[in-house]
Amino acid sequence: MVCHGPAALLAARGADGTSPFAGYRVAAFTNEEEAEAGLADKAKWLLEDRLKADGVLVDKAAPWTPHVVVDRNLITGQNPMSSELLAAELLKALG
Repeated sequence: MVCHGPAALLAARGADGTSPFAGYRVAAFTNEEEAEAGLADKAKWLLEDRLKADGVLVDKAAPWTPHVVVDRNLITGQNPMSSELLAAELLKALG
């Protein structure tokens, strides 16, 4: 998942209502990138904040730089510039 893709993790819930991804490290579009894109003030919520509220550990690099995190079988990229690195990690994981 890249950029806003990790938002899909927000829909997952265990039987107790908590996120099964709590404690996972992920890269996702950051609050800083939302602000720099001029969208933070227009959004009802920010992805980074919601992931953190679910106990997901958001690992971020400088805005607009490629950054990929692999944690267990979850491969995530911070922004569109991370797509190539993410694809390489996915291919590596597939063997």
